[in-house]
Amino acid sequence: MAFLPTRVAQAEPLLRRWVEQSSYTADVKDVNAMGRLLLDAFAETGMRVQVEPGREYGDHLGLFTPAWDSGASRVLLVGHHDTVFPRGSFVGYRRDGELARGPGVLDMKGGLVTVRTALCALADAGVLAELPVGLICVADEEVGSPESAAFTATNAKGATAALVFEAGRAEDAIITRRKGTGSVQLRVRGKAAHAGNQHADGVNAIWALSRIVDRVQALTDYQRGVTVNVGTIAGGTSKNTVPAEARIEIDLRFETAADGDRVVAEIETLAQQVAAEFGAHAELGGGIRRPPLERTDASVALFQRYAVCARAAGLGAPEAGLLGGGSDANNVAALGVPAIDGLGPRGRGFHTHDEFIEVPSLALRSEALLRFLLDLAPSTA
Repeated sequence: MAFLPTRVAQAEPLLRRWVEQSSYTADVKDVNAMGRLLLDAFAETGMRVQVEPGREYGDHLGLFTPAWDSGASRVLLVGHHDTVFPRGSFVGYRRDGELARGPGVLDMKGGLVTVRTALCALADAGVLAELPVGLICVADEEVGSPESAAFTATNAKGATAALVFEAGRAEDAIITRRKGTGSVQLRVRGKAAHAGNQHADGVNAIWALSRIVDRVQALTDYQRGVTVNVGTIAGGTSKNTVPAEARIEIDLRFETAADGDRVVAEIETLAQQVAAEFGAHAELGGGIRRPPLERTDASVALFQRYAVCARAAGLGAPEAGLLGGGSDANNVAALGVPAIDGLGPRGRGFHTHDEFIEVPSLALRSEALLRFLLDLAPSTA
């Protein structure tokens, strides 16, 4: 604890520099520049570095203590260094009383500063190397982690707990449940014809698709926590042509993996049945993007253990209600690793130009993590 204030003093200047570095997911050059800043800042921990080169996205990073390979109970810390803001759309770091504003300050560069602060204090005390701790930080979380999921799975193997540093919530609520997400693209192909002279010869793809939309939307079941939303629709070429093609995009949310699989299968069945009735052809793409973060006995025990440390640091520690959006906590939990989320600094407005954190919560979150890591492996600390 004596080493923590010095590292806390470094937290905000470091956060300012990170926020000023644009790291929009699709801009690989900027995301990798942010990754280099992270590696420079974490160098003082003495952790072993692993860089997984990105293909479509930026590079994914892993840092591990020597004790990570010891076979002891491993704790995996999880973050991401990409943001949702294209370069120039939202820029700069601004202090507003006890609030700090800027792109990614909450989601989730503030969470990464929290991790760095705690790990550096542990390293200063000569303790970190003895703790089986790993950190992975991916470059594509904001688009659903399509590329980094395998990297995360490889490094989560053997972990007994995962802590995810997404945006802190009101009252410092700790997240134990998130819905799974899915994205389905559906295209219907019919037959074009002149709307005046050969109307009967055409197969109207828009008409067929509209019937599919109605039946797909009806799969929503609020009691089960399942929502199906047709969010976009397009088709046709002109009003006097029977449209040969139409397409929709569907967003899915679900509380259990079984419901996610079931809904995707039902969409496929309905689409094929309705298309066949019209003499059209249906093509589906996509599917489950993230499995749900399901609340388990193991994750509740992890939440309760972290909550003791959070309260000791001066934070609140209620359990959050079910969240509709996913994170990498979902991916880790699906591997059988107990996971909790929302452990970054307190704030609001993520994904908007009103994004901010409460600066004093940086120190409190860092202390909670420090206490947790020491408490989880007391025999080595």
